[in-house]
Amino acid sequence: MTVSPNETVIDARDVVKTYDTGTVQVQALRGVTLTVARGEMVAIMGPSGCGKTTLLNCLSGLDEFDSGAVYIAGQDITHMPDDRKTEFRAREMGFVFQTYNLLPVLSAVENVELPLIVSGVRPKVAREMALEALDRVHLRQWANQRPAQLSGGQRQRVTIARALVNRPSIVWADEPTGALDSKTANEIMDLIVELNAAERQTCVIVTHDPKVAARCHRTIHMEDGVIVRQDSREQMLAFIASGGGAE
Repeated sequence: MTVSPNETVIDARDVVKTYDTGTVQVQALRGVTLTVARGEMVAIMGPSGCGKTTLLNCLSGLDEFDSGAVYIAGQDITHMPDDRKTEFRAREMGFVFQTYNLLPVLSAVENVELPLIVSGVRPKVAREMALEALDRVHLRQWANQRPAQLSGGQRQRVTIARALVNRPSIVWADEPTGALDSKTANEIMDLIVELNAAERQTCVIVTHDPKVAARCHRTIHMEDGVIVRQDSREQMLAFIASGGGAE
């Protein structure tokens, strides 16, 4: 897939985020500046507590931040009202988490169509779109199964289908393979890479796994709330070949 380096879809400028625990202030992000091109797959790595998930949450508008600015597809989300931000996320973004976040009482297709129903799409249209999304993750034949009847890899495929059902321009993934064995994790990354190539969606993936990061175009390494370096796919592959392990 060809990435468009001149077409910036994520533009973060000097983002600062501090958590106040009541007894101590923790500076989770200390002036992070980052751009991501449309269609690019970017991994974010670093030790636990370094600010990876906080950065993802601030970039996606799930968390507020203290100072700086974030532009998504040219839209300044920094001071965007909450209702408009929620609508913007529903239209432009999809989310994949380690814990799946599937409703156990709903079937796979009902879980996938839920965000469409909530946003006002007619039920018949929502069902067609949900089945199409399950097709894209090779899971249509399990459409009527509930999460408990699915394997971990199948549940994550349902989560990915739900994230993609609106054909968003950005997919945010926080440890999407963290709960999976290595074979299933590789299959899920195969799927994410395949969909990225086919749909030209921008993907930002928080991970501890260098093998997951090496499937991305670029890896951002964080420590103590700042970006300390960035590696290309070739550099990550070389790191793994040299016997490098998880960070």
